[in-house]
Amino acid sequence: MNTSTRDAAAPLGRGRHSPLPDLPEAVDIYDTTLRDGSQQEGLSLTVDDKLRVARQLDHLGVAYIEGGWPGANPKDEEFFQRAPDELKLETATLVAFGSTRRPRSRTDTDDTLRHLVKAKTSAVCIVGKSWDRHVTEALRTDLDEAVAMTSESVAFLRANGLRVFFDAEHFFDGYRSDREFTLRVLRAAEEAGAGTLVLCDTNGGTLPHEVEQIVSEVRAEVSAQIGLHFHNDGGCGVANTLTGVRLGATHVQGCVNGYGERTGNADLCAAIGDLSVKMGVRTIDPERLERLRPVSHHIAELVNIAPNPQQPFVGHSAFAHKAGLHTSAIARGRDLYEHIPPDTVGNGSRFVVSELAGRSTLALKAEQLGLALDGSALGAVLEQLKDLEHRGYHFEVADGSLELLMRRATGWEQPFFRLESFRVITEQREDHHFDTEATIKVHVQGERVVATGEGNGPVNALDAALRRAVGEKYPALSGVHLTDYKVRVLDTSKGTGAVTRVLIDSTDGEHTWSTIGVSENIIEASWQALSDAVVYGLLHSAAGADDKG
Repeated sequence: MNTSTRDAAAPLGRGRHSPLPDLPEAVDIYDTTLRDGSQQEGLSLTVDDKLRVARQLDHLGVAYIEGGWPGANPKDEEFFQRAPDELKLETATLVAFGSTRRPRSRTDTDDTLRHLVKAKTSAVCIVGKSWDRHVTEALRTDLDEAVAMTSESVAFLRANGLRVFFDAEHFFDGYRSDREFTLRVLRAAEEAGAGTLVLCDTNGGTLPHEVEQIVSEVRAEVSAQIGLHFHNDGGCGVANTLTGVRLGATHVQGCVNGYGERTGNADLCAAIGDLSVKMGVRTIDPERLERLRPVSHHIAELVNIAPNPQQPFVGHSAFAHKAGLHTSAIARGRDLYEHIPPDTVGNGSRFVVSELAGRSTLALKAEQLGLALDGSALGAVLEQLKDLEHRGYHFEVADGSLELLMRRATGWEQPFFRLESFRVITEQREDHHFDTEATIKVHVQGERVVATGEGNGPVNALDAALRRAVGEKYPALSGVHLTDYKVRVLDTSKGTGAVTRVLIDSTDGEHTWSTIGVSENIIEASWQALSDAVVYGLLHSAAGADDKG
């Protein structure tokens, strides 16, 4: 790869310039979500999941995808068996992970090395000990043997035609403990044919000023490509990565969304954003940068972990503006409160409306929604908003209900159904089983409809009854699904008579929205949120496109 330096300073954010003109032109992005990331507590991937995640990483455009440890478990074994036929990678190279040979053993009989060759990837990554204490206390061998394990293992894999990345485990702790030993390990790997020497902060406690010193010294000692692998235990995973790149490292390891054991690995979403957008270092194809947020969220769905809304660059709230002062300024210039154009990484500005909002916030939100609200209407909405939030509503997390509230300020009334009444009955049978039934009476397109639904609780039964009542007239409702239901008690001092707030998350398969209800009666609060969710879904469906007003 091209590791030459640039003649001019790199762009930094919106129109500013980096003071570091000697940054590398480009770095290789190496994703280890399928191996290191899957060690995160609560994260478990099937083989099908791993294949889907790999396709998304290739779609993003990373250079390398670490698929797992062949031979370590049946799941990874199956993955590498299926990958040649089922993964048609366009940009990425699949890498198998393993370790050096065992102490006092031979490379040609070592099971780990044998499985790496058997995986039939063109590149492999092996981890070796570079901290003297790990050698003597964990492996219970001597330092000379540790160096031989590295040298002989790399040489064996190179003899089998494989490109070798060498992960120097616990490198930064080892360097502080015994500098000469860690450098011996690196030189042994390089002389045996490892093309990339990856400096690993396995415990994750190294700080940027230490990275600056150590990487600069290491770079003067070896000729191979320098790689970085930081964990985030000290909260510095991305900062350490950027520091290492600034000092000449051109291979960056990490995980999408910062997945990984303990507190996670360096977040590649933030690292790619900082390196490419702010430092001018090529990470992935610039035309693919706008895929960063969609891929981040797609993978979050695949691993079944809700995206962090505050995640830099790709989070739902990364470019959200709540205070009236901020939104007023943004109306005059986006860069006054946004460090980069959000669409660069596939994100967008959001104007969060709450009791802190001013007219400018509401005006920008109305503009986003395509609503024409004059000054009088804006003032009325603002006063209504503040009153409702005082009563317990929380519109910054209920974008669906907020849009409906603002539409009503223009005189719009939802045309899909008009509620006459509903009734919910819960019955406990002798066998302790609960039956819940809801009956709803609504007017739909001039027709009075009575429908009954059963469910595993009042909200589920109400949802079933409402769908039965209006679904025939509005088939698009079948594509709207409730994905989450949350209840919060707002005044615990009142016990069972306290006000409750209900939030419902919904999706139509492409978009998601949240709706809210507040009442002393939890069924009423649930109905408010449920009916808003259905109305919003129908409003934005093809069937409701003409009824937005």
